[in-house]
Amino acid sequence: MKAFVHRGQVTKVVFGRRTRSRIPDEVVLMGCERMVVLSTLNQAAQAAEMGDLMGAAMVGHFAEATMHTPVEVTEKAVAYVQSVKADGVLTVGGGSTIGLGKAIAVRTGLPQLALPTTYAGSEMTPILGETEGGRKTTRRLPEVLPRTVVYDVDLTLTLPPAVAAVSGVNALAHAVEALYGQDHDPIANLMAGEAVDALIRSLPAVIGRPDDPEARAGALYGAWLAGTCLGSVGMALHHKVCHVLGGTFNLPHAETHTVVLPHVLAFNAAAAPDAVERVARTLPGSEGGTAAALFDFVGELGAPRALRDLGMPEAGIDQAADLIVQNAYWNPRPVDRSSARALLTRAWAGERPAV
Repeated sequence: MKAFVHRGQVTKVVFGRRTRSRIPDEVVLMGCERMVVLSTLNQAAQAAEMGDLMGAAMVGHFAEATMHTPVEVTEKAVAYVQSVKADGVLTVGGGSTIGLGKAIAVRTGLPQLALPTTYAGSEMTPILGETEGGRKTTRRLPEVLPRTVVYDVDLTLTLPPAVAAVSGVNALAHAVEALYGQDHDPIANLMAGEAVDALIRSLPAVIGRPDDPEARAGALYGAWLAGTCLGSVGMALHHKVCHVLGGTFNLPHAETHTVVLPHVLAFNAAAAPDAVERVARTLPGSEGGTAAALFDFVGELGAPRALRDLGMPEAGIDQAADLIVQNAYWNPRPVDRSSARALLTRAWAGERPAV
């Protein structure tokens, strides 16, 4: 028998099609009357539509959410929400926007309502990652969790297949890491396994049939579960590597997770055989094992498999290896600089993962 501690979450989840029509009711249930909508510039038009739903309850729109949640952007957003006397925020978008909502929440105490449009899963984790001075740091803060998350499958139908692929593999990375996370427990294992199944089965259909709502629903369902279980068990080497790469070299978040995932699974394979076996149930191993099968799966989705293709300089490998072993996250297998450098070198070149 394995003793465990399970962290339940209190976030309310509304899942389905056309569920964004419930936004006004959820605002009222949160006790809010003056909401600011947050988004990136690219999703400003989609976010502005919330004004038609909320009417007078929408008192502003801040459309400058930025990848990796730079502190300077957060400070500007906080000043804005305070200037319009907001009593809550609605985040419309993916991880960048939801990260900004969390950063505002920890500074102001304002409640959040999230309307995700990607498979990022950040809305279900109590983890806040912020970037300052070229370094990305993370904190676990239960108070940054959104009060309510509304998943509307219809909003993901316009997510381009190429974006859906990397966003979906990013969610898959959450689930895989949750299978061997330090605080994994029976409930988290069940959710993570279900998420792996849903994402591996749905993502090829999303790429092949972008307008299929059932495929999109399966991917969004998997992303919800993946974010939920990651939020309860904590992060390990995979997220440490991605946080270093994203914060230091400003690499795109989902694409970085997509490239790194097979290599970290290969590194941890011997120390986390149960996790590998669970992934292999849905994704049978090829020559090279389950990590290699995952590498092939990413390629079949048309997603990137090399850090150099994301803009990482080869000269940055040594710097990244140093940072990975500094203040290292817990991991089932200890990580030294040599191992980190070898993993990064293969990931940079887009080589098949080595067990």
